[in-house]
Amino acid sequence: MHILNELHATDSYEIRLPHNLSTYERQLITLFYQPIIGADAVTMYLTMWTEAEYETDLQVHYYLMNVLGQPLRKIFESRATLEAIGLLRTFSKPADTGQHFLYELVRPLDADKFFNDPLLSMFLFSKIGEPAYRKLRARFIRPKRDDAYREVTRSFVDVFVPVQLNMPQDLAQPPKLQQANGYPFYYTNFDFTLLRAGLSEQLVPAAALTQSAKELIAKLAFLYQLTPLDMQKVVIAALDEQNELPHKRLVQEARAHYKMTKSKDMPLLEKRIQLQPQEVAPDNRTLTKDEQKHLYWAQTSPIDALRNLSGDKEPPRATVEIVEALVLEYGLEIQVVNALVEYVMLTTDMKLPRKYVETIAGHWQRKNVTTAQQAMDLARTEHDQYRAWKEKDATKATTARKYTPKQGSVRVEKLPDWFETRHEKTEEQLSKEQEEELEAKRQQMLESLGLADGEVGQ
Repeated sequence: MHILNELHATDSYEIRLPHNLSTYERQLITLFYQPIIGADAVTMYLTMWTEAEYETDLQVHYYLMNVLGQPLRKIFESRATLEAIGLLRTFSKPADTGQHFLYELVRPLDADKFFNDPLLSMFLFSKIGEPAYRKLRARFIRPKRDDAYREVTRSFVDVFVPVQLNMPQDLAQPPKLQQANGYPFYYTNFDFTLLRAGLSEQLVPAAALTQSAKELIAKLAFLYQLTPLDMQKVVIAALDEQNELPHKRLVQEARAHYKMTKSKDMPLLEKRIQLQPQEVAPDNRTLTKDEQKHLYWAQTSPIDALRNLSGDKEPPRATVEIVEALVLEYGLEIQVVNALVEYVMLTTDMKLPRKYVETIAGHWQRKNVTTAQQAMDLARTEHDQYRAWKEKDATKATTARKYTPKQGSVRVEKLPDWFETRHEKTEEQLSKEQEEELEAKRQQMLESLGLADGEVGQ
């Protein structure tokens, strides 16, 4: 699904926290998660956490784009990455201006759970290498207690006794349990029916396949790309004398099976989401100039586009306010805002007159322009009208200043490169069916005029 169908710059959001972030959890995020998910996703997570601690008002995603200095595409990619790793839960509902999102930040796994998770620990190992991995493990994992110790901790009933208390019914109901702390890995995607088909009850009792064991089996199968038939061999080899499946033995046997049948190199983590700029279209043809321009406008924040148009100079605050109004007040898409700004600046000697910009923005809003292609087409067809609006505004400004331009000082209007291609239409761009249709219409017209083909142009 395209990002524009899921997230818009004007969509609002709010953030909920499970608790205040501790120094220990910040260390986990930085040292454990950052090598796996990257700095952009971690920065977004920490930024949202800080914002939620001190800011209670609703915000729009355009605000997040400016705070992080990233286009909407990167915001969406970071969000999806945080969701996949289990640090963020996302909910949405319809709103007056699009969608409203509720972001629930999730605390990271503690060090013990992280290192005991086969997927996360393996991916961290593959990212930082064995020496750093051992050092990190030694830093966060406490040594085991001496076996000579005997636990003498008292239980709840050893200390407290129950008393009768009339508690209101609504308060007596326990709250609904939240999602378990961890990343959303759906072990039901694994075919356990096929797995059980090759395991007899005498060989592997059904009681051995506990929910935690099934979840680990599914994770190991995903990590090492093993089929249910492969996992049958792993389960049989991992079963101990008590007919149980210890997690440690499952991990060891799965790793051994992978090295023996797949590869001696450990697997690496690759993102399934691909939102990076593309140089070719889905049908493997080279993108046209217009398509390249569309891609640039869709993936670039308006402030960065302004900088690029101005030769990497920081735009004035007044100009930034105009652009922000196009997003927040007029509700135009980012790619449409970029198209409008480029068109206006290149036709007004690199200026951005507020009145002129707002006039075009209102026109595009009424026309329901939502894509860069629609913006291009409308700019090309309505150019004469826009030029009349511009000259009208310029005349008003000149009259107000009581200024008369010198003779011969008429400036030739410069147009964007994409505007000049509006009439380009080569025969190579026509399909064979279109050419045949045009030829049939031409012959029909000649017959209606009573002319032969060779008589045309004589």
